[in-house]
Amino acid sequence: MSLLEVRNLSRFYGGLRAVDDISFRVEEGMILGFIGPNGAGKSTTMRIIATLDVPTSGEVLLDGKSVVDRPDQARPLIGYMPDRYGTYEDMTVFEFLDFFARAYRLKGKEREARVQSVMEFAGLVPLQDKLTSALSKGMKQRVALGRTLLHDPKLLILDEPADGLDPRARIELRELLKALAAQGKAVLISSHILTELSEICDACAIIEQGRLLATGSVAEVLSRSAGTQPHSDHQLRVAVSEALHEHAHKAERVLLEQPMVKDVTVEGALVRFRLELPQGTPITPAWADEAAVRVLAALVQAGVPVCAFQSRELDLEDAFMNVTKGRVQ
Repeated sequence: MSLLEVRNLSRFYGGLRAVDDISFRVEEGMILGFIGPNGAGKSTTMRIIATLDVPTSGEVLLDGKSVVDRPDQARPLIGYMPDRYGTYEDMTVFEFLDFFARAYRLKGKEREARVQSVMEFAGLVPLQDKLTSALSKGMKQRVALGRTLLHDPKLLILDEPADGLDPRARIELRELLKALAAQGKAVLISSHILTELSEICDACAIIEQGRLLATGSVAEVLSRSAGTQPHSDHQLRVAVSEALHEHAHKAERVLLEQPMVKDVTVEGALVRFRLELPQGTPITPAWADEAAVRVLAALVQAGVPVCAFQSRELDLEDAFMNVTKGRVQ
């Protein structure tokens, strides 16, 4: 049984269709990236799961319990971090976390141990006596995540937790989320920074205009995209010399002669191209690597001075663009 199961969930505000009959699951230890453009229905769905809103129809089960019918039983299992989370400006980091630990009805030594454990995990011990109002955006996000973890929830619902963070803070947040998933916690996370999600998500759910368009791993979503053939993107660099123009265009000519090569572009010493599996050809795990080896061998045999050759793995951004392209209300 999945830890979280969303079944045919819909939410209407008058004539506005915010969420329209969506279903997906999240397992223990899984990080599910919940992605979509602004106004797609992500935050509304997350608020319903977090018991902060009620659906027009549908059901949400958390550990087998109905979030809709019995929110009191579901809330102890949920850690919710909204996209905008304020802190009390006249409190230190320790006072802030201790306050919420008391709100979660933690008492005595259990409360002290839990607050200390969360501060250590989130890297907040050096800041425990600092006012939350004096913290950077990244540190405030750490405090907000720490508050979310105080009652040791099974499911974390994180709405745009990386919004506004600098690169170092995003990397640190990513490592924290990986550690939480390794502990067996399920994580439902939304973000507009798709490259960040690509590095931590086990699966994705893509929503647009209230409708769920695709769920599954990035590879599964790409393989199911209507009209999308399996493909991989590659780039090579030719030697920079007086004959640079000649080398680059010779590489272009050789590439265009290869059966699986598409979309060849030349930019100075860089030559980019796509390998696309022909319609009806059986898909094998190594098809892209095997095709790339043949292409590289043809370039070398033709005397093209290749000094760098690399492939780009298809990621969450590719899945999002393939699935949502051209869909209108």
